[in-house]
Amino acid sequence: MLTPFDVNGEVNYEAAWELARYLVDTGTEGIVVCGTTGESPTLSDLEKIALFKTVLESVGDKAYVIAGTGTYDTAHSASMSRKAADLGCHALMAVTPYYSKPPQAGLVAHFSAIADATDLPVMLYNIPGRTARLIEIPTLKELADHPNIVAVKDAVDDLEFTKTELVTLPDDFGVYAGSDAFTYDIVSMGGSGVVSVAAHLVGNQISKMIEAIRSDDGATAERLHLAMMPLFEALFLEPNPMPLKAALGRVWKEVGRPRLPLLPADESVTRQVLKALGEAQLA
Repeated sequence: MLTPFDVNGEVNYEAAWELARYLVDTGTEGIVVCGTTGESPTLSDLEKIALFKTVLESVGDKAYVIAGTGTYDTAHSASMSRKAADLGCHALMAVTPYYSKPPQAGLVAHFSAIADATDLPVMLYNIPGRTARLIEIPTLKELADHPNIVAVKDAVDDLEFTKTELVTLPDDFGVYAGSDAFTYDIVSMGGSGVVSVAAHLVGNQISKMIEAIRSDDGATAERLHLAMMPLFEALFLEPNPMPLKAALGRVWKEVGRPRLPLLPADESVTRQVLKALGEAQLA
């Protein structure tokens, strides 16, 4: 879920409440709060805690609330995880420590410390394009032995990696697509779903595609996938969530500009996103 800001760049908690409800009403089963799309690096701890509370109050028992508590600081991540648990969040998402590029043993120690901090289930977030460090498959396998580490958001964008991941990890370990463009393939291979950016705009269509895959309705699933692919691609013509914020502000309600160092999307990019959205909605 993106984080709405007001005209002064402050978190717009009223809009966040409404957005969380809107996402649930359009097919979302769980909401990641304060992830990358939520511009987590620019949010203070107090803002994150207030956002967790806001979304929990908004969705009630209608959806899982997954708190993005991972940072490149293990102690800070564990502390924020405890605060999220105390508020009543249902799960945690912990990104690979960025910038510091720890060894694989360091990743095991980092994620284990976060998982030990609470009783909540933890989703790992494997996104080497942003963190400069891949959680390798043997490391994932070792982490899957921890009782609280139950899933991974796979934004590696390498289907051969995902295939190996799916056959190596336990059957009850969730593998979620971390890039919308890979949802069709990953769910078709046995993945659990997607942690989506595009669901802000086409949540119902994504839900229908996943349901079609699970129902062995390959023709419907492929049709929806192909119809949405231009949108998936357009949303990353500039760094996420720049295009998403611009588009959602046009078709839903104003969610503010991103915080620096991100900037408002270029108007030409916004037009491409809106054009692709219109075509996807016709599918």
